Amino acid sequence: MEDVKQAFEERRKEIEAYLEFLESVEKDAQSGPPRLSGGNLITVQQQRILYSGVYLHLYNLVEATVVRCVNAVTEAALLVGKWNPADLTIDLRREWVRVMARTHVDLNYEHRLVSALALCEHMVGSLPVEGFKMEAGGGGNWDDFAIEGIAVRLGFQLKVSNPVYQAIKRKFRDDKGPLALVKDLRNSLAHGGISFAECGENVTVSELRDLANRTAAYLREVVDAFDTFIQGHGFLLEEKRPAHA
Repeated sequence: MEDVKQAFEERRKEIEAYLEFLESVEKDAQSGPPRLSGGNLITVQQQRILYSGVYLHLYNLVEATVVRCVNAVTEAALLVGKWNPADLTIDLRREWVRVMARTHVDLNYEHRLVSALALCEHMVGSLPVEGFKMEAGGGGNWDDFAIEGIAVRLGFQLKVSNPVYQAIKRKFRDDKGPLALVKDLRNSLAHGGISFAECGENVTVSELRDLANRTAAYLREVVDAFDTFIQGHGFLLEEKRPAHA
């Protein structure tokens, strides 16, 4: 999980650098329209457009972090062909079968037969779990509820510290929590439901920083929770875990 943690921190630092830039723009605006080094003014519209970029950066951080966490679990479950399908928990075995049999994909009868035969041959031959990538879903729709849901699907209850939990569940704006707001604004921008200038209206950099801080604190503990799950071999049946061998 070290690569997941490193990728998370790198993207978080990008957001921090962007917020520092916005803070300098907002500070300059207090004494008149801010200017670029060449003397050109930064208009209110341009400032709002810049503010709206924070939501895109934050959603990028959310989705990238969750996908990497999920992939880390499946990579651990297929560690160098060490585990057999029967060693996996029911939850992970279900995901493995879903991928092998392609039950989540519309197939014609011939392709469905090929997938079923591949699964059958794997089971008959008692072959170890091979590489598979879990269909995490949630593309464009990751928020704290979806993240908690994917953890349950993998077979564990996501737990974060109480202060972080309270901060991520507390309403931020428009009767939405931080991640729900980020998700909805990102999708509205992506699908043309709102302009970038409209998205950046009526918000300050301090509010955006609060949003970023809450999001980052939550995701950091999500990564730690997935790491604990993997280190404890939570993807294996209890009697198959190394500590019980």
